[in-house]
Amino acid sequence: MYRVLMADDEPIERMVVARTIEKYFGGLLEVVQAVNGREAVELFFEKDCHIALLDIEMPGMNGLEAAERIRERNKSCSIIFLTAFDEFRYAKRAISVKALDYLLKPGKDEELVAALEEGIRIAEQNEKPRGEKEADLSENQDQTEPEEIVGNLRMQAVAESIRNYIDAHYMEEISLQTMAGAMNYSDAYFCKIFKQCFDKSFILYLSEYRIEKAKQLLSDMASNVKDISIQVGYRDANYFAKVFKRMVGITPTEYRMKGLREQGKADEK
Repeated sequence: MYRVLMADDEPIERMVVARTIEKYFGGLLEVVQAVNGREAVELFFEKDCHIALLDIEMPGMNGLEAAERIRERNKSCSIIFLTAFDEFRYAKRAISVKALDYLLKPGKDEELVAALEEGIRIAEQNEKPRGEKEADLSENQDQTEPEEIVGNLRMQAVAESIRNYIDAHYMEEISLQTMAGAMNYSDAYFCKIFKQCFDKSFILYLSEYRIEKAKQLLSDMASNVKDISIQVGYRDANYFAKVFKRMVGITPTEYRMKGLREQGKADEK
């Protein structure tokens, strides 16, 4: 079982998030709760947590300061910010501690679940004695945020460039940082513009894209599920199956058999 440290000074927020985690990850994630940043840092290391889910605005030590303390001592853990403040300066600082994601609340369960699933995958990868680790990416040079994106045509062009990149690289181990570098954006600015274009996080968008590709490939009976998982960017077939079932409601094998039954009925008509 993996442990996620959740820090928020609002009891109701902690209860809602804890219930969401229990709903989707019961038996897989243990939730450790903290009421402020200082307690979050202490409990993260005392309980040997793998993921930190932090609110930003908390009394005393805030979530950003807590994240910096955690990152100083643990270079490989996953840090996720869950905040009501949609401010560029927060997103920029969140990227500086190599945060996995920056989610706004109230948000969609799907975004939180996708971020936590990626955090679990990273924790599993870190436990492998000789497992391949994602290369540390150098910080992109800071970039001045434009006052606003000029016109709908520019937004459409940026969105199309993002779609094209993902279409060409979804089968690889891509991250928000690698995409930002490829498109010559700073990490923080790319995080902001991606959500403006698609109204969802990068991780959730990529997961949905990969699962749609997997659905198409499952219609080919010559390909086994393990090969398909690799073709859509998942090196671990078990992890792929978990993501697929959460997003589709059934396993890849069940989805394939359902398609065959439906095709058989259509052929009989």
